[in-house]
Amino acid sequence: MSKFDFAPMPDAAGFFGEYGGQIIPPELKKIMDDINDAYEEIRQTPGFQNELAQLFADYVGRPSPIFHASRLSEQLGGAQIYLKREDLNHTGAHKINHCLGEALLAKHMGKTKVIAETGAGQHGVALATACALVGIPCEIHMGQVDIEKEHPNVTKMKILGCKLVPVTRGTATLKDAVDSAFEEYLKDPVNYIYAIGSVVGPHPFPKMVRDFQSIIGTEARQQFQEKHNQLPDYITACVGGGSNAMGMFTAFLEDKDVNIVGVEPSGKGLETDEHSATLTLGKPGEIHGMKCYVLETENGEPMPVHSIASGLDYPGVGPQHSYLKDLGRVQYESVTDEECLNAFMTLSRVEGIIPALESAHAVAWAIRVAPTLEKDQKILVNLSGRGDKDADYVADKLGL
Repeated sequence: MSKFDFAPMPDAAGFFGEYGGQIIPPELKKIMDDINDAYEEIRQTPGFQNELAQLFADYVGRPSPIFHASRLSEQLGGAQIYLKREDLNHTGAHKINHCLGEALLAKHMGKTKVIAETGAGQHGVALATACALVGIPCEIHMGQVDIEKEHPNVTKMKILGCKLVPVTRGTATLKDAVDSAFEEYLKDPVNYIYAIGSVVGPHPFPKMVRDFQSIIGTEARQQFQEKHNQLPDYITACVGGGSNAMGMFTAFLEDKDVNIVGVEPSGKGLETDEHSATLTLGKPGEIHGMKCYVLETENGEPMPVHSIASGLDYPGVGPQHSYLKDLGRVQYESVTDEECLNAFMTLSRVEGIIPALESAHAVAWAIRVAPTLEKDQKILVNLSGRGDKDADYVADKLGL
């Protein structure tokens, strides 16, 4: 099969092309370099690899299966749709994959507290779970808007023993939660570790989170070849910060015959200000310690953004996604709130699978595109999370 060739992603300084790096105060550079050194040291050891592999199998329930959505595919006509079932993982989403890795790293480094932000609450629940497992205190910062919207996950975090910090500044959503959590981290970066919830932030976090999440694509590639003796024609995943997408995409990047599509939220429409389509309408800029595509106001500040999915309303995006967009290796599309809700209800009622609103963006793209393709073509969707957290919100919104 024909292959793409890439420069190292990232390079030694943490850059993916011109994106990434460490745009941080000088006193934090040594801290970040220490984290990178510890990660590079620990990831090579059989002890760490075996412990993580055992937890993936016996705690998370990996490998997650691939399901042929045959009724949905038949209803749509055209390509066959398959789902990588990350929604079946312990805690209900892909987030547990990197949270276990980060918690084990924190334990290895002797950190006394793990701090993080969360949007939809999936990263918060997964990190609180991982910290309970390894016995490290956990503090999660969450926007007040998202706290009210994602009540089931808030309750789970409290049950798991983490300290939940409501964030009321700004838009009281994900970007503000990141700002708040980073300020707490700066109070004692030697003893605390900031467990970033996506492939964003200063080096080494985009690399680390991608590496821990890459098990998704590694499994999917092997599973698909064993079942179909071929690779999918298309793979797709939703993109906010972009961790589930990088987890799926990484194993397929060199395969020219595989079309890769990231799906962003166009919210109430690309023609409005109420969207989070960073790669579609943003431009290169700086946010949260990295260079990436950013949605900015005329004053150069991060733009207030919107998505019906709390985990996707972020004005930046992972630097590797930014690089892959510029290279043309990954195509980035967008889906509206309305299309997302339609996909959420369609998958629920046709296949009996309630997806997270985040994941429903990728499902919506597959629903849009499948009828335009041939019946022997195959679309693999990363179903990154389940919709338990969103069920009450959607029911209220639709009057169910």
